[in-house]
Formats: sequence, structure tokens, C-alpha cells
Amino acid sequence: MNKTQQNLLKAFAGESQARNKYQFFAEKAREEGYENIAAIFDETADNEKAHARRLMEFIGGYVETEGQLKIKPRGSLLENLKEAMGGEHYENTIMYPEFSKMAKEEGFDEISKMFKEIGEVEEYHEARYKKLIADLENDKIFKKDSDVQWKCRNCGYVHTGKEAPDTCPACGYARAYYEIRCENY
Repeated sequence: MNKTQQNLLKAFAGESQARNKYQFFAEKAREEGYENIAAIFDETADNEKAHARRLMEFIGGYVETEGQLKIKPRGSLLENLKEAMGGEHYENTIMYPEFSKMAKEEGFDEISKMFKEIGEVEEYHEARYKKLIADLENDKIFKKDSDVQWKCRNCGYVHTGKEAPDTCPACGYARAYYEIRCENY
């Protein structure tokens, strides 16, 4: 078995574990009243599932490797964001660049490119978590320095202001359901 096969399996295991961890982190975010951050964890979990699916396509057959499993118990939302950021940082600065280089050296150009591209996604995940940490620490999740459009994730009501309303005037849901409105069409 070559190193690239082992790295595919390690990456598959890591992405699969990250997916579950992020789903647990989403639950904690909801418990703490941050539906918007829970949605980001859920979206990232779906991204990690897509990465795992793609990695599995390249694994091909039975592959075995030894590894370590490091799981920190679920902490506070802030602790979970910091752990998520650290994991994404490791993947985009060390793991995927090394895996890409090894695959290239072993003649697996398509796999090398895939590792590189997944690493770029992980870089985006890291930046997003870093921003959320800063916003959470500075009480900027539901407050901004200038007017923005806040959208209720439950009913779609849009409020313009520096802060999300305490409750949605249209459906009565709590502030936890607000996010900054981003049009993408």
C-alpha cells in the first residue's frame, strides 16, 4: 500500500469525524441560543461529508492504516468554535498540503489536486470560525457597527438596523433565529 492510499484513508476518517463533531457543536450552539452559528456548523458538516464522499471514491478497495483518534468533549460554544478553527487550520496548513505533495510525488496528479482543493475549502472554514470567535467575544453576533439587514431564519422577516430584534415581530421567534441577510441569486 502506498502513502497516498494511507493518506486518503486518514483524510476520510478525519472528514467523517469532523462532520459528526460539527453536528454536535451545532446542537450546543442551539442550546446557547445561536441558531445562526448552528446553521454554519450544519453547513460545514455537510461540506465535510462531501469531502469524505470524494475521498472514498479514490480509496477504491480495502485499505488499513493505524491512527489516533483525538476527541475533546463538547465544550461551550466559544470553546467549540476555537477547536473547529484549530482543526481547520491544521488541515489547510499542514495535512492537505503534505498529502497533496505526497500524491504528486507518487504520480497521483488528480488526487494531489483534490487534496489541494479540499485544503482551500478548509482555509475558508478556518477564516469563518475565526470571524465568529471574534464576533462572539466582542458581542457582535447580533449587533453591528452600522445598519444591516437581519433576516429571521424561521419566517423570512427582514429587519434593518444595527441589532437584530429581541423577537421577530412577524413570527415571535427569538433573536437566536436572526442572521445577516445575504442574497445569492
